[in-house]
Amino acid sequence: MIIAAKRLSQVATHMGIAYALAYALTGSAVFSGLAVLVEPVINVLLLPFHEAAWAKRHGKARDARARYMSLALEKISQTGLHAGVAFGVMFVATGSWAMGGIAALLEPICNVIVLPLHDRLWDKLERAAQPAGQLHAA
Repeated sequence: MIIAAKRLSQVATHMGIAYALAYALTGSAVFSGLAVLVEPVINVLLLPFHEAAWAKRHGKARDARARYMSLALEKISQTGLHAGVAFGVMFVATGSWAMGGIAALLEPICNVIVLPLHDRLWDKLERAAQPAGQLHAA
């Protein structure tokens, strides 16, 4: 149940960021609504595949330096994924390369900053929801 709530919260967070940026760029509730419906859903659907691919790479890291480099490359890759989706959605919505480019720069930066904070909050909520005996069993 908590996993479903976390996923819904991720979608809502993406939607809020997408709407705010799209509205700031276009001033149009219609284009902003399109971004809210399409862009976050695409990202939430793609991110588990992205994370699974990078988890395999992290597991192959031989030392702390390699793990750190792998994590840094994952974040760069995640930003690129978000940028591509943001550009595509805004370009399709407006037909403007410039608007697509601006969205591609701003939207992933906001998501890469906000979503780890979001996930930390949910991790704390998940730990708080566990009975005390289960905390030390792992």
